Amino acid sequence: MRRILPVFMLSLAAAVHAAPPDNAYEDMDALLAEKGLMSRLGSQFQQARDTVGEQASSLVINAMAFLGVPYRYGGNTVDTGFDCSGFVRAVYEQSVGKILPRRSDEQAAATQEIDRSELKPGDLVFFNTMRRAFSHVGIYVGDGKFIHSPRSGSHVRLEDMRMAYWSTRFNGARRVPMASPQNPAPVSK
Repeated sequence: MRRILPVFMLSLAAAVHAAPPDNAYEDMDALLAEKGLMSRLGSQFQQARDTVGEQASSLVINAMAFLGVPYRYGGNTVDTGFDCSGFVRAVYEQSVGKILPRRSDEQAAATQEIDRSELKPGDLVFFNTMRRAFSHVGIYVGDGKFIHSPRSGSHVRLEDMRMAYWSTRFNGARRVPMASPQNPAPVSK
């Protein structure tokens, strides 16, 4: 079941992007309700809709499509599984065409530092989980929560940054610079 849900959500996410925004939200709400996830995730989608632009909302919806994909060290695809930075890299590349560096510390260095109070859905959150700065990364989804691929034996999931474990290890928030027609952002490899 865990393997089927991400694949199904990924194909729905692709269909959602082709639909007008109102229909896209209805389709995603229907999927969440059908899978019994509406009570857990519905309010986070609503907050993303209310507080950010279409691009960030799309990015968060795409990230949620990977819920349940297994963790794999060095993994960077839905087929092989994801480690934390591989997950973030895949979401950004597939959602907005932005290629981020491979490692979490490199992702921190290649993005714009922001204050925790400035976090918006789609921003990156970093944690010191291995006695070194920026050793873990996730994508902020709003309401103090983030989505990430945590560790061996686990899977892509949603967590609350206010939990003691994450709160004591938080060590930075970053925003990924996006291209604008007048000022294209450089693409990192």
